[in-house]
Amino acid sequence: MNNWKNPILLLLSISISSIGNFIHLVSINIIVYQLTGSAAAVAGLWIIGPLTNILTKFWTGSFIDYRSKRYVMSVTYIIRAVFISLIPFAPNMIVIYIILVVLSIANAFFHPASTTYITILVPNEKRKRFNSFHSFASSGAFIIGPAIGGTLILSTSVEITLWINAISFLLASILLLFISQTEYIVKEAIPNLTFSQIIKDFTVVQRFLKENKYVSYIYLGFIFIMLFTFAMDAQEVVFTQQIIGLSEIEYSLLISLTGLGSVLGAILLSVFSNQFSIRNMISIGIIMTAVGYVIYAFSWSFTSIVIGFLILGFFLVFLNAGIMTFYQNNVPVDIMGRVTSIFQFIQSTLQVLFILAIGITADILSLRITIVILALVMFLSSCLFVIAVLKKNKKVYY
Repeated sequence: MNNWKNPILLLLSISISSIGNFIHLVSINIIVYQLTGSAAAVAGLWIIGPLTNILTKFWTGSFIDYRSKRYVMSVTYIIRAVFISLIPFAPNMIVIYIILVVLSIANAFFHPASTTYITILVPNEKRKRFNSFHSFASSGAFIIGPAIGGTLILSTSVEITLWINAISFLLASILLLFISQTEYIVKEAIPNLTFSQIIKDFTVVQRFLKENKYVSYIYLGFIFIMLFTFAMDAQEVVFTQQIIGLSEIEYSLLISLTGLGSVLGAILLSVFSNQFSIRNMISIGIIMTAVGYVIYAFSWSFTSIVIGFLILGFFLVFLNAGIMTFYQNNVPVDIMGRVTSIFQFIQSTLQVLFILAIGITADILSLRITIVILALVMFLSSCLFVIAVLKKNKKVYY
């Protein structure tokens, strides 16, 4: 159990921050809507993250790989705590959007740093189980975060909720201090973050991707397929309420049940992770997630859409844990920050383009037809993806 001390502390820290992300998401949505009364202004919150990633991801990896990942994570926690606590004092929407950009930049550093730090801290033989627990924590945060946020807002106020939220990020930062030192950074060897250094690092990533084509294709394939889920999720409120005809209460219940499906999947995976191979986790996860979205696309009632969402919520956990373990096992730690940042740069760019394209398509055709096409293309792409994953001569990668 002593071998699990550091991973458990890291998991607690990341879990607290995941819950915190959902709490301030709920709070910010309410504040923006109260200030503007505009659904478009609230929708604009969804685009800040991908746009910030496009502007930052091509250089964040160069910063992260040469520095202590624990230190980078801790600083992002503190930055988020400070700026979240300032939101109640924002006089207008411009200041709120500036704060959200800063929070998005902190997140842009956090994800590659945490992915790399997990790989450093958790031994190869423990990664599959750790990622299962991580998926469980993420799924729990999906339910617990909004619930805690809503309860705090109702019992206190939006302002107090945000200040409590800020304290939670400080707690996440403090937990990192109790993790034994596993990184040894030579400060004198850290290069300056110059344009030429960024170009040099980009070349290193390019060479890795070229020399490890299978790893690159599998992860890029995963990113491509996840674009369909992102595009469908962006239209979720409109589709469920205007096309299916769900009430706001039914929609809220639907989201809770999806989270419940994720938690059940994560519990099962956490307990039986050693019984599932990485290839099976990825293959079953991606096919069944696609099946869930197909059911969702063809749904006509609350019951049918719940079935689809329970399935996708349950199996998305398998997919995420499997693909993360595959990624950590095949990307060297010393360049993982840069590789992760480049992949996320590609993902964010495609997300922005995809959302714009889907919005235009939904106007030309209909939202129902658009969602059906997306779900079917996702399912066909998933089948091709599974064939690539299950190739006998590629077993060594898993």
